[in-house]
Amino acid sequence: MTKKKLDSKEIGLEIGLLIGRFFLKSDDLHYGYWEAETPVDLLHFSVAQKAYSDLLMSHIPEDVKTVLDVGSGSGNTAQKLISKGHSVECVSPSTFLNEEINEKLGGKVKIYKTLFEKLETKNTYDLILFSESFQYVPIEISLEKCLQLLNPGGHILICDFFQIDASHFTELRGGHPYVRFQNAIKSLPLKKVTDLDITSETAPTIQILDDFLTQFGGPLKSLINSYFKGRYPLFSKLLKWKYRKRIEKLNRIYFSGELTAKEFNEQKTYRLMLFQK
Repeated sequence: MTKKKLDSKEIGLEIGLLIGRFFLKSDDLHYGYWEAETPVDLLHFSVAQKAYSDLLMSHIPEDVKTVLDVGSGSGNTAQKLISKGHSVECVSPSTFLNEEINEKLGGKVKIYKTLFEKLETKNTYDLILFSESFQYVPIEISLEKCLQLLNPGGHILICDFFQIDASHFTELRGGHPYVRFQNAIKSLPLKKVTDLDITSETAPTIQILDDFLTQFGGPLKSLINSYFKGRYPLFSKLLKWKYRKRIEKLNRIYFSGELTAKEFNEQKTYRLMLFQK
């Protein structure tokens, strides 16, 4: 029997959902949108996430009836879309998150457990939505797929971040090269309707993450290390040696102080973009 390889991205989403539920009482997995009057702290994170959702919903054209939600998270966005009268279908390869959607929405949505680029359906849609999921799909293949699945005059709504300079190394991973995305769009029969730069409004999310790691994650890591070192010194040494590269990488990314809002503003561009076929 072949052992299934764990997907680090899927595990990260599951951990994010569990942390959000415990600390924030929230099932949303996306960034916050920090309006000028919203204090940048953990207590107001759910307020910023609601502002993000409200912004997203406000850019869905009025004539949209059918929506394909790509990378549906735990189903919160799909639930909001349904409450506004839309007919929604979800596509996600995550077993854990799909179970969450089923529990939350029951038979109200059809879920395709697959990667978007491998989706097979005869259905077509008025809107295909990528809310922080476009970074996980191949650019050119996915845009072509959208054209196949859209009704005449249908829309693609993308709300996600991109790399400004793909040649520049940064610990802030994720996001397609923005120039490559722009070039791909230009070659397709898609009209740009909306293009909002919301980088500065979403960047405080990184500050919240950095504060969380500094004030909670770092001390917790030190306590766990001290416990294992004191109780199981040989096992602790073996563990650190076997996973030394991975541990070094995690420390470099999350505990080096380089994961900052300033770095995000300099290296990423977060866009809300609406295109029409």
